[in-house]
Amino acid sequence: MRKPEIAKRLARQSGVSKAEAADQLDRVVHQIISKLRKGKTAPLPGLGRFTPGPEGSYQFKKEKKAGRGSK
Repeated sequence: MRKPEIAKRLARQSGVSKAEAADQLDRVVHQIISKLRKGKTAPLPGLGRFTPGPEGSYQFKKEKKAGRGSK
């Protein structure tokens, strides 16, 4: 999915303009990149987390879904 498609969905779901949704998306991506450049982990609650790797690379680790019956 590309940025315009994500922004369109965000706009529709949150009731803001496409431009505002695209701006919010840019801010989130900038925050993730900024944390990774500082060697910090960037969590995305409910999805997973980006972790810094060697030579400017990064990894994304998905959160494990809680199985049935687990609390």
